[in-house]
Amino acid sequence: MSNERETESTPERVVVVGAGLAAVRTAEELRRAGYEGELVLVGDETHLPYDRPPLSKEVLRGDRDDTTLRPSEFFGENRIELMLGAAARSVDTASRTLTLSDGTELGYDELVVATGLRPRRIPGLPDLAGVHVLRSLEDSRALREAIVPGARALVVGAGFIGCEVAASLRAREVEVVLVEPQPTPLASVLGAEVGALVTRLHTAEGVDVRAGVGLSEIRGDGRVTSAVLGDGRVTSAVLGDGSEIDVDLVVLGIGSIPATEWLEGSGVEVENGVVCDGTGRTSTPHVWAVGDVASWQVPAGGRRRIEHWTNAGEQASVLAKTIMGVEAGAAAQVPYFWSDQYDIKIQGLGAVTADDTVHVVRDDGRKFLAYYERDGRFVGAVGGGLPALVMKSRAKIAAGAPIDELLTAAV
Repeated sequence: MSNERETESTPERVVVVGAGLAAVRTAEELRRAGYEGELVLVGDETHLPYDRPPLSKEVLRGDRDDTTLRPSEFFGENRIELMLGAAARSVDTASRTLTLSDGTELGYDELVVATGLRPRRIPGLPDLAGVHVLRSLEDSRALREAIVPGARALVVGAGFIGCEVAASLRAREVEVVLVEPQPTPLASVLGAEVGALVTRLHTAEGVDVRAGVGLSEIRGDGRVTSAVLGDGRVTSAVLGDGSEIDVDLVVLGIGSIPATEWLEGSGVEVENGVVCDGTGRTSTPHVWAVGDVASWQVPAGGRRRIEHWTNAGEQASVLAKTIMGVEAGAAAQVPYFWSDQYDIKIQGLGAVTADDTVHVVRDDGRKFLAYYERDGRFVGAVGGGLPALVMKSRAKIAAGAPIDELLTAAV
């Protein structure tokens, strides 16, 4: 991407659209890089910017309620203006004007897109009480309030969020059926071999894991079966194999998609996220993107959206320095991610895919360690409950060490 800043002068106003981790980190890094101009964060929720990973874990279990990233004093002290409670509706990149859902128009010199993701929905499901998605603080609190020990829950989708929700519900003494169309939980991201180990973990905790099957229908008090909106509470669900289960709660965790609808007609290129170069520049001058919504160019070729917590800060540092005209290196090339499920922290290093060859090198029946191979090279490690062994592999992953060296050492 060849888009260069049209001027090397310091921008007078930087507007960051989004009020999550990527947005806050961008604001912090801009101030750290010496930016002294106006800095505005725009968010559609009324809460102070907060952290989302605890929503499926500590918040849902009732162990924690406040996940605020920074206190209100922080934003005042750092001269960061918060415009909360109104979403971005459109942007005119010619006049450099952002329009919000409440009609406010806000000019900018540089615009940073940090709007993150929104949950996928299943078309055609009736609007019934007891059916939940989990993306916002309100979503987590609403689900938490609905939890009653002994309740029957169906969790649809066994990605990271679905697995974490299932674990949290079990901690609250809820009966859980976990449904996943893929061969195993997490198969689409970690492969079926590691997915089988995750399945074992959940089964041991009392979760009824049903892989290779999806949700066909939910029914309510009045046997509602159409997409016509109406009152009623979910009472049962029909799966793709024809089986029907009684439920009190349904949680949809079938993934998320980049929140880019408001960019339609702006000229900013979007393809599975906002298309960027390796520093966050988009196809349009003075527009940048960071975090889950951004598809950054990577040195190995191509572009990638990385939906991991640590990536937001790494990209924000590179982007902020580039806006300030400071030479910045590439974002970290060994992505790190984790997921807390029961007493096991699943950790991963590297850009692993379900198509990689997986070697399980440690397995004691609960804790495990797997190495990922691509074209004979060591590209990633995923472990459950073995943090030291995962983290020590970072340098060899970065170097693309021959997998044979690692497998020999692991014997």
